[in-house]
Amino acid sequence: MNRYEQLAERLRTDIRAGLYPPGQRLPSVRRIASQQGLSIATCISAYRKLEAQGWLEARPQSGFYARTPEVLPPRAHQTCDDARPGEVTMSERVAQLMRASHRDDLLVLSTAIPHADFLPVKDVRGALSRALRHEDAGSARYGEFVGEESLRVQIARRAVESGCQIHPDDIVITTGCQEALMLSLRATTQPGDVVAIESPAFFGTLQLIESLGLQALEIPTDAQTGMSPEALELALERWPVKACLVCSSFSNPVGALMPDAHKRRIVQLLATHEVPLIEDDIYGEMAHDGQRPRVAKAWDRSGNVLLCSSFSKTIAPGLRVGWVVAGRWRREVERLKYGSTMATALLPQRALADYLASGRWDRHLARVGRLYADQMARMQTAIARHFPSGTRCTRPSGGFILWVELPEDVDALDLQARALEAGISISPGPLFSPQGKYRNCVRLMCAVRWDSRVDAALATLGSLAGKAGRRLPA
Repeated sequence: MNRYEQLAERLRTDIRAGLYPPGQRLPSVRRIASQQGLSIATCISAYRKLEAQGWLEARPQSGFYARTPEVLPPRAHQTCDDARPGEVTMSERVAQLMRASHRDDLLVLSTAIPHADFLPVKDVRGALSRALRHEDAGSARYGEFVGEESLRVQIARRAVESGCQIHPDDIVITTGCQEALMLSLRATTQPGDVVAIESPAFFGTLQLIESLGLQALEIPTDAQTGMSPEALELALERWPVKACLVCSSFSNPVGALMPDAHKRRIVQLLATHEVPLIEDDIYGEMAHDGQRPRVAKAWDRSGNVLLCSSFSKTIAPGLRVGWVVAGRWRREVERLKYGSTMATALLPQRALADYLASGRWDRHLARVGRLYADQMARMQTAIARHFPSGTRCTRPSGGFILWVELPEDVDALDLQARALEAGISISPGPLFSPQGKYRNCVRLMCAVRWDSRVDAALATLGSLAGKAGRRLPA
């Protein structure tokens, strides 16, 4: 950590501790440079970094003032008395959102697909070119149905960083993480079964549950620490839960990072009840500080955890390559994989194996993690500036998604419709709940190329949010 980052960290700690309460003016750049024995340039860099992260506000001709970015408070999750299993019926609404996200005339803040600026496009192009040059006649055939061995080896080697000891034979390559989750659900449940999920939950997960004829049981989820172990335990005692699906690191949509103690407790709790845990780790590599969290699978001692992920968020969504480590359901997942898609495309697998072996992915992750932190802080600052009083948003330590809680009288579905008319696509909160909860919440994607259009769009959204009233029942 260089000197300006060290100063920024000290000042951030002072703001958190209340030494500089919100609205308090900080020492001038010249004064703090003299106090700390630093150059003026170093101090300016520290102040600008804190401003970008939302901890300082620059006032023209006045200086820098402390502010505390608002964070969603922990949700009450001691009980889940009002939670009950239910069918999921939202596929058409999600389809409408996805169709809108492909319109060239819209600024898309709705889908969790990073702009090409945040992906290693040149590296992927080079890896694909090398794979093509070295291909032989075998490239025209189907690949092995469990996946290319060279890629499975690379995934197994990287698993050590997430706390797992995985053999390449434990891995089944899939067509994206969505197929990995689908195969895991099919292997562990039957139509009509109850699946415990986070609340709010990714609408793609809800679509899977709907398509498989399953029932979703929403478990209260804290915006910072993820699914409540206490609420899950109560649900297991009350309902015939057949599987539990969680995104334990930088969850979608709230960005929660489940503490290791919670991961361990949930793994042990589900193992005791003989309920499989399906872990979606698609955002696990995207820590802003470069410290990769351990997966819940790291505490699995009985093969009860099915670990799913993909390279869609960090390398290239279009390659559609994911994977699953299915534990004691491996043979069933292999059978289902062969019976559904037979095999994942061979060329992208070989290109990814080449890219992972080169070591360039680690350098990319280190760079992009810092970029996402800056992008997220920038959007948080814009939300604080433009959105109605009382608006709060999460401050995840990984990924590129923000969950925004608007004042209670704002209807997110009404806001979505108004935003579309203004050329902006957002994801309304009710899409993330089978019961249509989170009526005053929206999800925003921060991995955009920032320009004047984005600034203007956030200002417009803030203005529209002030006009979007709650619709009353007819």
